[in-house]
Amino acid sequence: MPELHPQFLTDPDGKRLSVVLPIAEYEALMSYLEDIEDVKAAEEAWRKIESGEDAVISLDEFLCDDLAR
Repeated sequence: MPELHPQFLTDPDGKRLSVVLPIAEYEALMSYLEDIEDVKAAEEAWRKIESGEDAVISLDEFLCDDLAR
């Protein structure tokens, strides 16, 4: 998890309304979240393979099938 240094925008009563992050921290956070999504997608794909819902094919099979189209 990237280190974040948020700044909060508040109303006159001190209630937090918004968060401001330096752009580099925001971009690092977005990249981190994308990585987490990729891991979840890979785990779901693996679950489907293990359950037999999806199959694994070799690269050669994929390329032959793709070229045949």
